[in-house]
Amino acid sequence: MNNVVLIGYRGTGKSAVGRILASRLDRTLLSTDTEIVRLAGQTIPEIVEQHGWESFRDLESQICQQLTGRQGLVVDTGGGIILRPQNVAVLKQVGTVFWLTASVETIATRIGGDTQRPSLTVVKSFIDEIQEVLRERLPKYQSSADHVIETEGKSLRQVADDILARL
Repeated sequence: MNNVVLIGYRGTGKSAVGRILASRLDRTLLSTDTEIVRLAGQTIPEIVEQHGWESFRDLESQICQQLTGRQGLVVDTGGGIILRPQNVAVLKQVGTVFWLTASVETIATRIGGDTQRPSLTVVKSFIDEIQEVLRERLPKYQSSADHVIETEGKSLRQVADDILARL
């Protein structure tokens, strides 16, 4: 069976659902963001502040390349991993890609207090930023996904069940 790959905007439940899936499927959970932090020896805000988003994306692509040939994984990706076509190509090659979705309001509520995720825009309000970034990424998520999983109004367990039903 292929790896399970979770994509989607931050706050759609990728990490939490990934933990449930890894446990239920008896697989290893690999978080690309966690791997980036380990590789860089810095938090994501520190990487972005000191080296910029492009450097962070380079590390993300490096981690993505390391997935080739690996099996038995549930991969929890960062929200922007789909910005580079080479990342998408690897993700589709190594697994079945599930796009987790939620409304802007739900995302804002879920990530409101998270300090480990630096702003993606400089001057936007929180809601405006989410709307703008989602608009930009929507076609990329759509073209990357094998399956779309709506998380709105569902428990993490229900979202995991939806994914398992499609496997």
